[in-house]
Amino acid sequence: MIRRLAATAPLLALAALLAGQPASAEPRGSSVEECGACHGIDGIARDTEVPHLAGQNERYLFNQMLAFRSGKRQHKEMRYMARAMSVQEIAALAAYYASLPPR
Repeated sequence: MIRRLAATAPLLALAALLAGQPASAEPRGSSVEECGACHGIDGIARDTEVPHLAGQNERYLFNQMLAFRSGKRQHKEMRYMARAMSVQEIAALAAYYASLPPR
């Protein structure tokens, strides 16, 4: 199931674009702010215990968020955050962070 959803991420972004919704690289502002609290708005975490997201592979980020959301990957805070996001929001965040320059 996760593979099937990961393969649809680009299609979801295209569908959103064609529907006149924001492009996948422009997630809802509050989602970026919520993620940015730990991972940095620029995708560079300020805490050494938190991973940088800037420049990460989009599919990897998408799949990991789905794993947190389903509980397959264990992390209390990430599960809480991911459960509140739609697949479209997860795809948009993955595209956003993947588009940022890595450090």
